[in-house]
Amino acid sequence: MNWTQLLSGKRLGMEEYTERKHERTDFQRDYDRLIFSSPFRRLQNKTQVFPLPGSIFVHNRLTHSLEVSCVGRSLGNNVAKGLMRKYPDPNIHFPEIGSIVSAACLAHDMGNPPFGHSGERAISAYFSEGNGKNLKTQVCEEGDRWEDFAHFEGNANTMRLLTHQFVGRRKGGFALTYCTLASIVKYPYSSVLSTNGKFGFFQTEEATYRQIAAELGIEAVKGGFVRYPLVYLVEAADDICYQIMDIEDAYKLRILTGEETKDLLLGFFEGERLQHILGIMKKVDDTNEQIAYLRSSIIGRLVDECSRVFLEQEESILGGRFEGSLIKQISEPLRKAYTDCSAAAYRKIYCAKEVLDIELAGYHIFSHLIDILAEAVMKPEHSYSRLLLQRIPEQYDTHASGVYGKIQCVLDYISGMTDVYALDLYRKITGMSLPAV
Repeated sequence: MNWTQLLSGKRLGMEEYTERKHERTDFQRDYDRLIFSSPFRRLQNKTQVFPLPGSIFVHNRLTHSLEVSCVGRSLGNNVAKGLMRKYPDPNIHFPEIGSIVSAACLAHDMGNPPFGHSGERAISAYFSEGNGKNLKTQVCEEGDRWEDFAHFEGNANTMRLLTHQFVGRRKGGFALTYCTLASIVKYPYSSVLSTNGKFGFFQTEEATYRQIAAELGIEAVKGGFVRYPLVYLVEAADDICYQIMDIEDAYKLRILTGEETKDLLLGFFEGERLQHILGIMKKVDDTNEQIAYLRSSIIGRLVDECSRVFLEQEESILGGRFEGSLIKQISEPLRKAYTDCSAAAYRKIYCAKEVLDIELAGYHIFSHLIDILAEAVMKPEHSYSRLLLQRIPEQYDTHASGVYGKIQCVLDYISGMTDVYALDLYRKITGMSLPAV
C-alpha cells in the first residue's frame, strides 16, 4: 500500500463531487459532520462501562468518544510529522492524518447499542441462545447471513450507520471520506469469515467496503483485507482512553481505593521520571488532583510510545504484515503497567455489581424488545403490530424484503436507542409505565 493512494479525499456517495465551497478540508468536514449529527449526540445517554451518572459523573459513550478523538488527533499529528520527514512530498495529505484519525475516533462507537458492550452480548445471545434461534432456518434460506446476528458487532453496525442509505436519506449515508470510513473498520472482513466473533461489516455493507478498499489500495488477503494503516491509531487511542479512564472512574465510584489507583498508575513510571512525578504530586493534597495528574501524564507517554511503534513499524503496516495492536508493542515498564491495569479492571471493575446490573437489565430488555418488534415487522397485518409499527421512525425500513432485512430493520432501530429510550419503551409496551391520565 502507498500513502498517495491511501489518503484520498473521495466521499462515499459523492464520488463525482469536486466543487469546494469551504476553506475546511474534506477531512475536517467529516469531523464537523459527525459532531453535529443526531446519532453522535445520542451517545450522551449510552453507557460506556458504568451506569449513567447519578451524583457522581463517570464516562458515557459521548465523553469517551470525545476523549478518544483528542488522543487520536495527537497520535495522528505525531505520525504525520514523522512521515513528512521520511517522505517530503507536499502532494501527499500527511498534514490531514490528525483530522482523519480524530474524526474516525468520534465515530468509532456510534453503532454500539444501549447498555455498553453488554448490549452487543445481549443481542448476540438472543439469536444464539434465546427466541431468535427460531429465525435461523428462515434467515439461512435467504443466504449465509446468520452470523451477522448471532455475533452482533458494534463495529460493523457503525459501518452500516455511517454508509447505509436509510429511508428518505441520501446516498452514501453520512457521505464521509473513504479514509475516515476505512479508519473505523478494525476487522476488515465479514461475519462468515470471522474466527473470534469480531468482524468489520455486515454482509449488506461488504460491497461498500470493497469499493472503499479498491479506491484506497487496501490489499486483499485470504479471508478479507489487511487493515487500513490509520486503524491502528484509532485503536490505540481507544485502548489508551478506556483503560486509563476506567481506572479513574472506578476510583470515583469507590470500587478502587485512592492508594490502589495511584499504585496502578505510578507503575507507568520509573527512575528519574518517577521521582519527578512523585515530587509534583507532593505539591497537592487532593487525591482527585493527584490521580488526574497521573492520568494526563500517562496518556502523554502512551501517545508518544504508540506513535513511535507506528513509525518504526510503518513498512510492515503498509505491507500488511504487522500483527496485533500498537499498545501491545510499547516498551517496558509501560507494557507491564498497562497489563496490570487491564488485569485489575477485569478483576474488580467489569465484575462490579453496578456493571453486572446493567448487563442483566440489558439482556431482559433487549430480549423483549426484539421479540415484539420482530413479530410486528413479520406480521404487520396484526392489530397490535399496526400500533407498534407506528412507534418506529420512518427512516427504518419496516417493509424490507425477506426475514434478514426485517430483522436488520429491528436491530437498526434498537441499536440507535439511548439507554433511557430503550428502558422507557420497554416500560410502556409492557404496561409498567403509562401516560398520565
